[in-house]
Amino acid sequence: MIEAVHPRASLLYRSDAFKSKAIAANVTQLAVVVAARPSFSMELMQRCILAAEDQGIASLLILNKADLPETPAARERLTLLTRIGYPLVTLSALADIAPLRPALQGHTTLLIGQSGMGKSTLINALFPAAEAVTAEYSEALDSGRHTTTHTRLHRLNADSTVIDSPGLQEFALQHLDANALAHAFVEFRPFLGLCRFRDCRHESEPGCRLLEAAAAGEIDPARLKLFQTLRRLQQNAAQRL
Repeated sequence: MIEAVHPRASLLYRSDAFKSKAIAANVTQLAVVVAARPSFSMELMQRCILAAEDQGIASLLILNKADLPETPAARERLTLLTRIGYPLVTLSALADIAPLRPALQGHTTLLIGQSGMGKSTLINALFPAAEAVTAEYSEALDSGRHTTTHTRLHRLNADSTVIDSPGLQEFALQHLDANALAHAFVEFRPFLGLCRFRDCRHESEPGCRLLEAAAAGEIDPARLKLFQTLRRLQQNAAQRL
């Protein structure tokens, strides 16, 4: 039963050249869940965060399965994002969910991530009555099994809710134009609009402030390379229409 309709303040969604997929509205925090096993895609999680930044949604990183011996290496991979300000919570959902609770307080948090990262285990730890289906990941395929089939909201307390979502394998950003995409990279913002040419593509143009910042170590070259890759993918998709 629909009790009320609230104004839409934000909409987290993904889109390719042909269609858009809405995930959740009025989210205040995106929590990207990863683990050392199965292996996770840095590009996929960054795409999710870029979509959140476009909508003014805060992002939180959750490194689950902290008991695994590969966890320190996984945490080191995440420094690409933690050093630009994204907070990280490291825990084992099977052992102790307490480290996550303060980060959820006062938020409508969307849990997102690839299959096998432990989102359903997190939900069961936070909401024992949820009885979310869990499954062992495939070591042979290095991937999780799809267990969550629909998006569901759980109420943590009067001020906090958590939304569980199905596992992702892709997250296209065709709805972001070049300017919106660049602005979604938080560390790029101090340099945007300062290039020598107004229509700078941030590829090889002289006087490009992003290229200069990457060369000077002010932004990570890997992040600039991701921006360039995503921009080319968007242009190629638009040309095929």
